[in-house]
Amino acid sequence: MKQWLDDQLQQRRAQHLYRSRRELQTAQAPEVTIDGQDFLAFCSNDYLGLANHPLVVEAFVAAAKHYGVGSGASHLVCGHTQEHHALEEELAAFTGRDRALLFSTGYMANLGVINALVGAGDCIFEDKLNHASLLDGGLSSGAKFQRFLHNDVTQLERKLVAADGQKTLVAVDGVFSMDGDLAPVDALASVCDQHRAWLMVDDAHGLGVLGENGGGVAEHFGLSQDQLPVLMGTLGKSFGTFGAFIAGSDALIETLIQLARTYIYTTALPPAVAAASRVSLQLLQREHWRREKLRALIQRFRSGVEQLGLPLMASPTPIQPILVGDAETALAWSSVLADQGLLVTAIRPPTVAAGSARLRVTLSAAHTEAQVDRLLDALAQLAHKADCVE
Repeated sequence: MKQWLDDQLQQRRAQHLYRSRRELQTAQAPEVTIDGQDFLAFCSNDYLGLANHPLVVEAFVAAAKHYGVGSGASHLVCGHTQEHHALEEELAAFTGRDRALLFSTGYMANLGVINALVGAGDCIFEDKLNHASLLDGGLSSGAKFQRFLHNDVTQLERKLVAADGQKTLVAVDGVFSMDGDLAPVDALASVCDQHRAWLMVDDAHGLGVLGENGGGVAEHFGLSQDQLPVLMGTLGKSFGTFGAFIAGSDALIETLIQLARTYIYTTALPPAVAAASRVSLQLLQREHWRREKLRALIQRFRSGVEQLGLPLMASPTPIQPILVGDAETALAWSSVLADQGLLVTAIRPPTVAAGSARLRVTLSAAHTEAQVDRLLDALAQLAHKADCVE
């Protein structure tokens, strides 16, 4: 076994795919300390800058003093507190759905929901660029699993026609985490309605960011519960906390409580996390300036990168990937930026397809214009060196 493990690790090193963890020594913020070095970070999913908001922290501490640190049990035993229940009700109202159900992580939510809704004899169709949790959910469900080309509604419809008469679930990301582009959820909802398929959207990266009120892709496209019956959102990104939820009809939520194994057989989120998330939800809805500032920073960054001639992928979201190509170059560029105190992650296969390694820049409402300009200046140096090499 040891030889096989050593061979696997050596192979990943040789292919420039080896991953290493870094030790964060400060709270999430644009300026962080990692492994004893100070960085200006452009790799966090804390899109609205709420992860270290004093009111969110205060709510967490107060709830921990009242409930303790852990929930102590699953939701169905004795771990479902008033804070959990209140958060679920508030998330349902926020998303315009009948009810919401908390899960410990987005990964568990996707696996649990897909396996609860489809199985042997059913069909599940997924976008080729879906997050691993959606793909794993589809593969583990036992349903007939097929992928369609990225955002190709026409190809999906052909598959739906072929599956006529079978119970079918279509699952997609609302915002694709490595490309930053949006799924055509309105068109997907229409074609699913025509062919009696259920539509599920993982809106981990859209919730809080898209829509006038931060309602994500459902608000962005104006989709009702009937049009988008299964909505998943996470709390660890725009909310700045932790966990995930499914929002939908009363019948859907009751079904998940009975059948979703990743809900039934796991310990509930700590009540303090739920309490903190409730405050984040209030801030997210009340402080519209966070989304407005974030959009302005996105436009500033995109304009600057386009002027440099770097291959910036089409994204209206805080996820701004610069396409590099091979993994070795992406790592080298990330290292050059790190030497200047800028933390930008190199994304490599198998997370993305071979030949499409990239620098994945993520922006936050907590960033300043000066900080974005500092990154653009460093990218200008990289672009100049790349031109010289060519």
